Amino acid sequence: MLNADLVTPRPSLTHPGLLARVVERLGQGASSSADVWRQLTENYAVDLDAVAALLPCAEPEPLWLTARAQFRQRGSRAR
Repeated sequence: MLNADLVTPRPSLTHPGLLARVVERLGQGASSSADVWRQLTENYAVDLDAVAALLPCAEPEPLWLTARAQFRQRGSRAR
């Protein structure tokens, strides 16, 4: 059975300003950025890269960045 969403056209959000407004509006009522993603993709056809640029990154920095920053701090103290 086909998904009913495939037959119902969704409005496209292509203008960065409009996309930013919708992301901001959805973010106010959403419990997480994953919820914002879900609401956007269910209700609109969007450029996912453009949305990713607007939403804050939820992934922590890699461990090597933390270790590198600590190494730099130790190195500057030794001088």
